[in-house]
This record gives sequence, structure tokens and C-alpha cells, in this order.
Amino acid sequence: QVQFVESGGGLVQPGGSLRLSCAASTSIFSIDTMAWYRQAPGKQRELVASISNGGARFYASSVQGRFMVLRDNAKKKMWLQMDSLKPEDTAVYYCNKEGIIDQLDDWGQGTQVTVSS
Repeated sequence: QVQFVESGGGLVQPGGSLRLSCAASTSIFSIDTMAWYRQAPGKQRELVASISNGGARFYASSVQGRFMVLRDNAKKKMWLQMDSLKPEDTAVYYCNKEGIIDQLDDWGQGTQVTVSS
């Protein structure tokens, strides 16, 4: 089973930037699409962005134009560059394979992102 470790979160002011990292314990070559998810307090976990092995990207409408997802299979890593952050981006961010959230396992601890002045 692949394990994921997220890092790079923190406290940032509105309009600021953060770069999240996701490190996998094993090769991710066989994972066609990797994804970032987030869960805000009192809300369900949601898909934020995804990237396929071929480089096709998807972004939730709420982050389109502000976030960028990258992956490097050789390094077993994925990143989420977040710019123009808003208070509503505050959440715990997770990485995993793309899929039906309730059916996914291998969740890491996530990394907390707090956007506040």
C-alpha cells in the first residue's frame, strides 16, 4: 500500500502563497491520476485539483486560476502551488489517488492551511 505524506502548510495572509508537497512511499508511476483534496471544519472532504500521468489537469472552480498542480513520478512527489489565497481556502489538505473519496484509503495526516489576517 502506498503511503502519502503532506507538508508545506501554514498560516498565511489573504493574497499570499503556499506550496504544498506530497511525498509517496512507493512509485506513483502506476497511479494514473493523483489528486489534492481538502477538508474545512464542519465540511466534507472535497477534490481540489488532479493531474494525470499525461499531464491533464483538473481544478475545482473555486481554485481555478489560483492553484497549480504538478507531479514528478521519478521523485514520487506531487505539489500544489497556491496563490492569491483566500480565507475560504482554510482547510486540511490531503493528497491521494483520484477516486471516490469515501472509497479511498491510504490517507495521510494532511497539512493545515490557514488563511487569515
